[in-house]
Parts: sequence; structure tokens; C-alpha cells
Amino acid sequence: MTHRLGLLLAVIALLASVAFAHGDKKHVMGTLEKINADSVIVKQADGKSVEVKLVAATMYVTRDGKAAKPSDLAVGDRVVIHATPTGDTLSADEVKFSVPGAVAPSSPK
Repeated sequence: MTHRLGLLLAVIALLASVAFAHGDKKHVMGTLEKINADSVIVKQADGKSVEVKLVAATMYVTRDGKAAKPSDLAVGDRVVIHATPTGDTLSADEVKFSVPGAVAPSSPK
């Protein structure tokens, strides 16, 4: 009985750590619908559009992990944005993107 209780507590602790792994960050995933100097509009899979502010500290990374710059973004790119919410506003910490039709690098066989 004590072993089962210990196992249950370990599982609960593991699940809690996974749930809080990103703290208060939000993930926005979808396709770039519009790009402005200070924000992007992302169309999510559910059809909803979300605006995310681009700030001076925003990092831009391509799908293969290479550093990029804001001017590399294009309408139609697929993105995963890690953002910090402040009230109703999301500010991008990192924008990871790939161009439509891009193929993930294959692993060596």
C-alpha cells in the first residue's frame, strides 16, 4: 500500500511539473495571415486569428534551428510562437517558423 501511494505521488508530481513547464507562457500555432512592423496575425487551426506583438527582445528561429530576423517572415509561413500574456495582449518571446512546403530534415539511415 505504501509503495502504491509513493508511486501515485510521484506520478502526480511529474504531471504537475509538465503542466507548469512553460509557466505563464502561451503557445500560438498556425499560419501567418498578416505581418506588421510591430505585430503578426496568426490564423490557428480552429480558424481563429490571434494577434501577437513583436518586441525588441523577440527571437526569430527557423524550423531547423537557425537564427533569423523579422524580415525573414512571410505571409503563409507556419509558426509556433512562445508568448508572454499581459492582460489581453500577447508579446512574442520566440517566433519559430517554416515556409509552406518546407520539408523537415531527414535523419541519417
